[in-house]
Amino acid sequence: MLNTPRTWLITGVGGFIGSNLLETLLNLNQKVIGLDNFSTGYSTNLDQVKNQVQPKQWQNFKFIEGDLGKIDDCHHAAKGVDYVLHQAAIGSVPRSIIDPLYTHNSNISGFLHILLAARNAKVKRFVFASSSSVYGDNTELPKIESKIGNPLSPYALTKYVDELYAQVFARCYNIETIGLRYFNVFGRRQDPQGAYAAVIPKWVSSMIKGEDVYINGDGETSRDFCFVENVVQANLLAATTVNANAINQVYNVALNDTTTLNKLFETIRDLLVSNFPQVTKLTPRYREFRQGDIRHSQADISKITSLLNYQPTHNVYQGLRECIAWYIENLT
Repeated sequence: MLNTPRTWLITGVGGFIGSNLLETLLNLNQKVIGLDNFSTGYSTNLDQVKNQVQPKQWQNFKFIEGDLGKIDDCHHAAKGVDYVLHQAAIGSVPRSIIDPLYTHNSNISGFLHILLAARNAKVKRFVFASSSSVYGDNTELPKIESKIGNPLSPYALTKYVDELYAQVFARCYNIETIGLRYFNVFGRRQDPQGAYAAVIPKWVSSMIKGEDVYINGDGETSRDFCFVENVVQANLLAATTVNANAINQVYNVALNDTTTLNKLFETIRDLLVSNFPQVTKLTPRYREFRQGDIRHSQADISKITSLLNYQPTHNVYQGLRECIAWYIENLT
């Protein structure tokens, strides 16, 4: 990539995954166009990236404040692009249950708009964020890409529809697509605020502030938590692979490992204790299970390792150690 700079479009570039992708690509001297309407992302994430890269690398970044709901914005952003990394979405299961239309408009209509724009711009490849939620009520573990169940939320349904749209566009228009089913991604710049904040940044923030930490259910719910650096690697591999068998596929992006919420609480608390000794006294407060949640989630990653040569660089503990250091620096 250093020897052959390309032009990349990142949708949702102000989000925590999008901004991590941006930072990596700029450090690799790539040209990047970023599209975001800041409905869930933040301009401060872009400011942090600017401070992490060299000035000449930052000059390779062009930001477009635009909306996936406006197809003209999508066409403008995709013009002259080699690779699309589509990260923009409304990503909350509870929010989708409360307001399914809002989720649909962003995750399906918006997805179709950017996919059409990518087709018309004749991009080399369209890589998009899917979700482990597509496995729905399938209880088999670990999750294998070819075996999914019935969706348990409007959000899950939108991500499955996106996968179907990508498959249809690949067949009808010969556009190369790759979907990445993310499993509980976490990392620096992930927002700890708001009713729909992800569990790790929300808990870290609450512990630092001495607030109650709530666990939905009995705490034995488990997830395959995946550090954002692993997700960045998967996106770059998906965009640049020359393996013909790897194209027009969907892949799990995770560790093939599980961590219960109780264990996650203990690990975060242990990593904070040297800076915040008072957290040793903290215990979680348990409440009802959350509607639309699955009990256990674990990914089989043999497909992505064999076809894309994906090799996770961070396990859960290593990822938590890095992102908690970031939260300590930025929340205190």
